[in-house]
Amino acid sequence: MTFTWTAHRFAGGALALDVANSVILRFDPARRIDRFADVPALDGFAGAANRFCAESQRFGTLLPVAEPNRTRLLTLREATDRHFRAQAEAEQRVDLMADLLEAIAAVLRGAGNGGDAVALDTATAHSALSLVANPEPDRLKICPNCGWLFLDRSRNRSRTWCDMAVCGNRSKAKRHYRRSKEEAQ
Repeated sequence: MTFTWTAHRFAGGALALDVANSVILRFDPARRIDRFADVPALDGFAGAANRFCAESQRFGTLLPVAEPNRTRLLTLREATDRHFRAQAEAEQRVDLMADLLEAIAAVLRGAGNGGDAVALDTATAHSALSLVANPEPDRLKICPNCGWLFLDRSRNRSRTWCDMAVCGNRSKAKRHYRRSKEEAQ
């Protein structure tokens, strides 16, 4: 199956959250899909992030993760998801913060200096560190439709879905279907 990274896949508002969101239906074991389990999809993520990620300007050109560093990126992805998901649910877990900082440190220790280009794992570590250093807990949310993490950058902090065009429409369509079905009975 061929997979294409689209703008919707970068709805998190920060590279670290977009990387964490690379696991589809994370809490449904029967339907869970890890987009980074497919090496070409993982390699393609950096190129797509250059086009679609909210932080793409910040890091310059993102390069795919070198093969020896992929495990560290996956460890960072999971630590990022656990920590920021707990934070979005108003849980302050020191152990999750420690795990995240250890994962960030492991990636940064293995980082090379690529000049104007930065490897995806290094940029993700910097993005996660930025989210830790400048917390905005009232802006960090979990999409009620797909479960993705995202930053609510709306002025009044009222954004509900990661992407209105996808999750918002699905939610509204479900609600409409239920109402029409109830009215028909």
